[in-house]
Amino acid sequence: MDGMHHTHPHGGGGLPGAASAVPTVLILLGSAAGYLCLVRRARRRNPAQGWSRWRSAAFLGGLALLGTALLPPLAPAAHTDFRGHMAQHMLVGMYAPLGLVLAAPVTLLLRTLPAPRARRVTAVLHSRPVRVLTRPAVALALSTGTLALLYFTPLYDTAMSHAAGHWLMTAHFLASGCLFSHVIAGPDPAPARPGVRTRLVYLGVAVAAHALLAQAVYGGFFVHVHAPVDQVRQGAEIMYYGGDIAELLLAAALVSTWRPDHRPRAARLPGRLGTGAAAPR
Repeated sequence: MDGMHHTHPHGGGGLPGAASAVPTVLILLGSAAGYLCLVRRARRRNPAQGWSRWRSAAFLGGLALLGTALLPPLAPAAHTDFRGHMAQHMLVGMYAPLGLVLAAPVTLLLRTLPAPRARRVTAVLHSRPVRVLTRPAVALALSTGTLALLYFTPLYDTAMSHAAGHWLMTAHFLASGCLFSHVIAGPDPAPARPGVRTRLVYLGVAVAAHALLAQAVYGGFFVHVHAPVDQVRQGAEIMYYGGDIAELLLAAALVSTWRPDHRPRAARLPGRLGTGAAAPR
């Protein structure tokens, strides 16, 4: 098959172990503690408004999925087995981001910051670079489009040969996954977010592109992955079915978090905070 390499998995290059597990655990615990502290502060500032326990649970669930992906036994397997890599990719790039995004961390932060700082954060959200970055086409290219570059060029093997490359790849999965989830179904402010129909179209394109990529990897077409063929095929199956489930969950999140705007069109201010999504509680 074109591009399929019948070689052994990677063996070195900074295998994740106990040394890297400790800072990972500390970062995850610190993130959980920070979020819960903000929740407590928000409830103290406005007891009547409060904060949804469901959103707190979503954030903790997202962190738990990250921990599953970034800690043993999956982390070492992701570095030596393509199936482990793909399972880690699904958790870091698709499932964990959905929980983290639905937790509405930016909205929570805005509720706890002093007014001058909150206005500065809002100004950043309305800035041109952020508007460009949060366009659906850009988010789609960064989350799904880069997968073709990863698996159909030597980039995957290069990244897996170095510890720094592996962590950079994982960080890209997380950042691009959060960006796409935010653009499609995030409850946080997104001034450039289009309407629901447009977002559904982009989600449909992502579903189709993800499926085609998984089928190409399974068939070995132009694939540059140094791993046994059975590992590559099983990894492609994880990508195909795991991606479908994640994207269905994202579609459900889009439908459940969206509320129609019944205001007259003239009353809808362009770039208003929270456009296209209900204000989180």
